[in-house]
Amino acid sequence: MDTELSDDYVAQIHAIQRIELRALEGGYLEEIFVDEGKPVREGQRMFQIKPTLYQAELDMARAEAQAAQIEFTNTELLAAKQVVSANELALAKAKLDKAQAEVALREAHRQFTAINAPFDGIMGLLEVRRGSLLEEGELLTTVSDNRHMWVYFNVTESEYLEYMACPEAERPKEVELILANNQVFDQVGTIETIEADFNNETGTIAFRATFPNPRGVLRHGETGKVRIKTPLKDALVIPQAATFEVLDHRFVFVVDKDGVVHQRRITVAEEVPHLFVVSEGLDEHERILFEGLRKVQDGSHVATKYLDPAELLKQLDLPAD
Repeated sequence: MDTELSDDYVAQIHAIQRIELRALEGGYLEEIFVDEGKPVREGQRMFQIKPTLYQAELDMARAEAQAAQIEFTNTELLAAKQVVSANELALAKAKLDKAQAEVALREAHRQFTAINAPFDGIMGLLEVRRGSLLEEGELLTTVSDNRHMWVYFNVTESEYLEYMACPEAERPKEVELILANNQVFDQVGTIETIEADFNNETGTIAFRATFPNPRGVLRHGETGKVRIKTPLKDALVIPQAATFEVLDHRFVFVVDKDGVVHQRRITVAEEVPHLFVVSEGLDEHERILFEGLRKVQDGSHVATKYLDPAELLKQLDLPAD
């Protein structure tokens, strides 16, 4: 039958973009316009630092620039009448340029007192309160872009090699995300990148899957499990309950046409819920004993009742002992 393997990996969920928002200028925090955990839009005003000092500095710089403009204009008129030298005109022009640059600088400082959202996202915890005296570079909050989420999980070296050997490895592979409440996230993710290096301490390498997050369910810092499903075509499967173990080897009882049971060693290639995928030891047309394994031994003659495999699979609800 066709079936599939499911492998789960512990995962860390990160916002696709998350930054710290810091004060570009020092001063008293005059106003907070947004609240923790609320969405913000790019360019939206978030914080206002009291701009009184910066406005005063800007006004002073503008006054000095105006004076430099007047001086340059007068010097230009005198230079036209050859009353002053070209060097004096150039000096007046340099003073004007310096004064105008100072205006631009003071204007930038004043604008830095208004802190706006750099992109659409979710605001994090407030690290300061209204009225706080801020220092330049002080942390105000964080902003996370949660429209898409990056989910990181580690795989072993052998699993990595198996993944890369798969013909579909070059294409984005779809994966599922199991949330902390064991519910499957309603969006499908894709593996988009693999870290460059293995971690020598753990022997693993990090994979990154991207999940759309249209309803904002996922938040930065969550945990979960990434589930990777691998299809198996025409697999030979038997119930786990139909097997028994002797010295780390798996066996079944095969029933021949005369009703005699024969102990047979099998090789289990994979394990799926309630079933073993058998790679060696059985043929699909053979019959095996499902119940009463403890009541028979190799060579016993038994009376059997045939159970249709399709119906039996529907009834399986317990793994093997």
